[in-house]
Amino acid sequence: MIFDQPWLGALFADTEIAHLWSADAQLEHYRDFEVALANALESCGRVPLGQGRMAAEAIHSAEIDLISLTSATLHDGLPVPDFVRQLRAQAGGNEAAIHTGATSQDVLDTALSLTLRKVSGVLIDRLQKLDADLALLASDKGDAPLMGRTRMQAALPITVADRVQSWRQPLENHSAALKALGPRVGRLQLGGAVGTRNGFGDDGDRIATSMADALDLVSGTAWHTDRTGVAEYAGRLSLVTGSLGKFGQDVTLMAQQGIDEVSLKGGGGSSAMPHKSNPVMAELLVTLARFNASQIAGLHQALIHEQERSGAAWMLEWMSLPQMAVTTGRALKVSKQLISQIDRVGTL
Repeated sequence: MIFDQPWLGALFADTEIAHLWSADAQLEHYRDFEVALANALESCGRVPLGQGRMAAEAIHSAEIDLISLTSATLHDGLPVPDFVRQLRAQAGGNEAAIHTGATSQDVLDTALSLTLRKVSGVLIDRLQKLDADLALLASDKGDAPLMGRTRMQAALPITVADRVQSWRQPLENHSAALKALGPRVGRLQLGGAVGTRNGFGDDGDRIATSMADALDLVSGTAWHTDRTGVAEYAGRLSLVTGSLGKFGQDVTLMAQQGIDEVSLKGGGGSSAMPHKSNPVMAELLVTLARFNASQIAGLHQALIHEQERSGAAWMLEWMSLPQMAVTTGRALKVSKQLISQIDRVGTL
């Protein structure tokens, strides 16, 4: 995968966001789900007093055989059955409190919710810092003149501050939208075999509420086949990178020889033309924006979950959404780097 490739990974990857999707991070979320369920089963009287607590301790300390998990995933199409088998084998007689009433999708979707909450925190922080950097750019260089261009033709004079404002304008809305999406994607998934919580008798809603409180997630009904929140989140990621791609496209055009409205420090070199200084970071923003835009169709295809659960549509999310999150995080870092490279801006 290009994000893991030694030199291209340095260009496209974002290690902080990628870590949130790593095997270690996801396993911890799987454990968090099972611990919350074990404790909820005990608090609701579904297992004897003390058994949930002892199961939770066993879950925390269990050693997971990743080779076994990998092999089983090739067979089962997902890691949870073997993960649960390994937990129960180390439960010391308390296995009745592990995963009882739940299904694999409950674990994986709850892990997704926990992951997206952390991703949003990183992205919102970066959006706010980027907005501050652009505000400083406008303050320092905003009075310089520029030629306003419509349809790539000279139109009327503007200032640097006018163009910077167009770059800043969507950022606050993106931050607000990611915060607003919190309850849409930060949801506990607990539906059991067919999404009805039938494995918990009359205690399903009580168990879900207990687990949601423990995990700081929103409770409610199961959303096994309602992937609209996931698609909305992916859409916002593409909107963020699209806005940053506009910034990159503008800088690329401004840096053209003959236009010379911006001078960048540390431009990229050419193997054939040593006189060139390429606006690599600006170009990268355009590429990242177009990559995320291309992934949206896949996430919308993943909305089509047949009956009570889909394997194929669900797997499509696993392939696309982490890459979109990494791409968005990278675009925000690249945008800050690009601002720092601006040496001069304005019409000569």
